[in-house]
Amino acid sequence: MSNLKTKNAERHFKKIALVGKYQADGFAHMLSKLAKTLQAMGCEVFLESETAANTAIPSLKSIKTSEFEANIDLVIVLGGDGTMLGIARQIAGKHVPLIGINMGTLGYMTDIPLQDVEAVLTEMLKGHFNEDVRYLLEAEVIRDHQVIGTGLALNDVVVNRSGVSGMLELTVHVNEQFMYNQRSDGLIVATPTGSTAYAMAAGGPILHPSVAGVVLAPIAPHSLSNRPIVLSSDSTIFIELIGGKDVSVNFDMQSLTHLQIGDQIKINRSQKTVTLLHPIDHSEYKALRQKLHWNEYPSSF
Repeated sequence: MSNLKTKNAERHFKKIALVGKYQADGFAHMLSKLAKTLQAMGCEVFLESETAANTAIPSLKSIKTSEFEANIDLVIVLGGDGTMLGIARQIAGKHVPLIGINMGTLGYMTDIPLQDVEAVLTEMLKGHFNEDVRYLLEAEVIRDHQVIGTGLALNDVVVNRSGVSGMLELTVHVNEQFMYNQRSDGLIVATPTGSTAYAMAAGGPILHPSVAGVVLAPIAPHSLSNRPIVLSSDSTIFIELIGGKDVSVNFDMQSLTHLQIGDQIKINRSQKTVTLLHPIDHSEYKALRQKLHWNEYPSSF
């Protein structure tokens, strides 16, 4: 569920952790500049431990994500949506909000342009922001009635084949009711957050973040009548692998489990959420216009 709220009352973020895409060119310089900007605002600044290990800024203290809940008021992500997904899954349910500064390409969740950081953060740290609560999916991989793997996904849970194997075959049940058998390259189960990612590329619909729904989008289905469908977010989805080679299930494209024939994936809405903070003028429709170029018109002939 997305729960968009405007916060006008001042809210103090005293302790801020920075997380970043440390592989990016010029990252250390941008991170150092951001830290100095925050310190000038009176904030105590920390570096997430992996970011610290890969960035030479000895003046900043390192902190593990497991310590965020007790010690950090706010996390600022400097990178793209992939960086945001990685940290969001780690701190889901820990009640620490996130702000995203875009160093990537699309940047649906990391929505603050790098050039506007100082002006926008100044206002947001005064309490002028929109609060946006997003839910995750949780999944269990079951083999011979035993759970062999689990995962969380803010974007999507994807069952797919390797690039060199043939089609896979799946059976899908929803709330213990048979839905279909499917032959395809895979199946995407996406949240509204993930509906603008892989699911959209597979022909799935865009869900507004406030919609309590889950998208099932087949990847290159054998039957062209096998179309994406939107289910209620409180559905329990069972996917069973009944045919195929080199098949795996991944969570936000960042962790995976290899599957065998007969394995099942049970997918539910998680009780854990993450809270994204946006600038006060944030609009989902504005983001879609900009990212998907809806505001562009054909040139005249």
